[in-house]
Amino acid sequence: MSGDHSKRSLLRFITCGSVDDGKSTLLGRLLYDAGMLPDDQIEALKRESRLQHADDDVLDFSLLTDGLDAERQQGITIDVAYRYFHSTHRNFVVADCPGHEQYTRNMATGASHADVAVVLVDARKGLLTQTRRHTYICALLGIRHVVLAVNKMDLVDFQQDVYEAIREAYAELAQTLGIHAVRALPVAALTGDNVGASSSNMPWYKGPTLLDVLETISVTPAQADKFRMPVQWVNRPDQTFRGYAGTVCGGLVKVGDSIVVQPGTHQARVARIVTADGDLPQARTGQAVTLTLDREVDISRGDVIAEAMHPAPEADQFAAHVLWMGDEALLPNRGYLLKIGTRTVNARITSIKHKIDVNTQAQLAAHRLELNEVGYCNLDLDHPIAFEAYADSHTLGGFILIDRQTNATVACGMLDFALHRAANVHWQHLDVDKQTRAHGKGQQPRCLWFTGLSGAGKSTIANLLERRLVAMGYHTYLLDGDNLRHGLNRDLGFTPEARVENVRRVAEVAHLMVDAGLIVLVCVISPFRSEREFARSLFTGGEFMEVFVDTSLEECERRDPKGLYRKARAGEIKNFTGIDSPYQAPEQPDMHVRTDRTSLESVVEQLVLDLIGHPSPGSA
Repeated sequence: MSGDHSKRSLLRFITCGSVDDGKSTLLGRLLYDAGMLPDDQIEALKRESRLQHADDDVLDFSLLTDGLDAERQQGITIDVAYRYFHSTHRNFVVADCPGHEQYTRNMATGASHADVAVVLVDARKGLLTQTRRHTYICALLGIRHVVLAVNKMDLVDFQQDVYEAIREAYAELAQTLGIHAVRALPVAALTGDNVGASSSNMPWYKGPTLLDVLETISVTPAQADKFRMPVQWVNRPDQTFRGYAGTVCGGLVKVGDSIVVQPGTHQARVARIVTADGDLPQARTGQAVTLTLDREVDISRGDVIAEAMHPAPEADQFAAHVLWMGDEALLPNRGYLLKIGTRTVNARITSIKHKIDVNTQAQLAAHRLELNEVGYCNLDLDHPIAFEAYADSHTLGGFILIDRQTNATVACGMLDFALHRAANVHWQHLDVDKQTRAHGKGQQPRCLWFTGLSGAGKSTIANLLERRLVAMGYHTYLLDGDNLRHGLNRDLGFTPEARVENVRRVAEVAHLMVDAGLIVLVCVISPFRSEREFARSLFTGGEFMEVFVDTSLEECERRDPKGLYRKARAGEIKNFTGIDSPYQAPEQPDMHVRTDRTSLESVVEQLVLDLIGHPSPGSA
């Protein structure tokens, strides 16, 4: 193939649709018609096709793209298979996405990087549930250009009325979802009709082939129209040079332009625009550059360098669409890491306003999101960020959520707008701070978080410890989970969602009490590691101490001081930790207490020693 690759434009597209609509076959045929298969690969394809289809001389082009053995055995695509190819006029990156519903998250991954979606529909079946699901996700992820390929026209005798009925039904669906640019064409991927060459079997179709459409379609990716560049790296090879490297995700920047560093208000001017090929007078969207400034400014990875006259908005609370990709459900108020652009902050979904039936687009009430479900949620961050709505900038409006325990990506999301309260609520400066309050009490404020099964001895140990500390003149407060459920948490049940919120509230109260200079003892089962880590994150280094009161379930049931285990075993109590609700034991607690091996007095003395650095009066 002649031509300079570097001068061709690049198009990223996905193929999607329901199972067995022929996506892999279409893509293989496209590669063949574009002249991207060398002779030896074609010969190998012929041999393998004969092995797979002993009585058929037709090439099985799906064998080119279904790379996993599991896929070949089942005849389906599971993973997202990326392919790179080119034609005379254009370079292409294509993602062949899976069709099964359980692999929706894989399809979303491919769609998040695409400009165009090629949606296949089996002419015999028409629009199916997965067709609607994939089209909705394409719309959600900002794809506004769709090529509808009505495939397997050879199996319906190339009838025009079959094609027209599907085209009209899909146009109505796309219009509903806000996709206004739909190019439709009838194809037969197996034989190549209208893929790379016009079909003589469908003289009634006068339009371009699929390859022609992909070569000529014009798309404009979503991007901010003002200058924006997330800082990826602070480049300081020696004392004479300090630059800020990143990729421009919106607008244009020139040498001498005034910029602002966000979040914040520090301003400077661009001194140089540095690249590997030398300095540039200006840089545009998509260019990777290093900026130097005319004065020293505190900038780090995750900051956004923006146009000073038109900075990006900043907020820490948002409305956003979330596509849940985790095997465990999303529970409101559970803490996650959020990565947007090059910045990572702590985040939690504070509420699910509704979830969306992606097949019908109906809005449904929801208290959690399961795998592959989409919800419209309120999102809270622990620090403000510079952002754009996802519709305006995928870089500054698209985010992922990361599980704090496993570091697995569990969701992708799209920011819609900042909540008004994010702009109207500000920190009020207080003249008396935590250090002043603690100094007045003559102590170091701490939070001791006792976790363990019901009946493990948490409250007993905490009561003994508080009595000892008060006798020594320290200022304390004991937050007991059962007591709090009579007031602060009276409205909460014992579902996983309610347990997450219960621990969040207790942790916030404990944080306020530590800020008041107190030594706070918290006794809550807190069965989930994620929530205990959230509690720890509220405190500065050394303030938080996780105490695991480790007592066997059998011993806790034997004690059963409140008769709860007996009721749980009888089915009178649901979601009881240790019986029909899990307890995730701490993996690295600050103190591990085994009440069946250590006396309570010894435990209390060790805690006093850890808290104040010396034994209590009268101890052995």
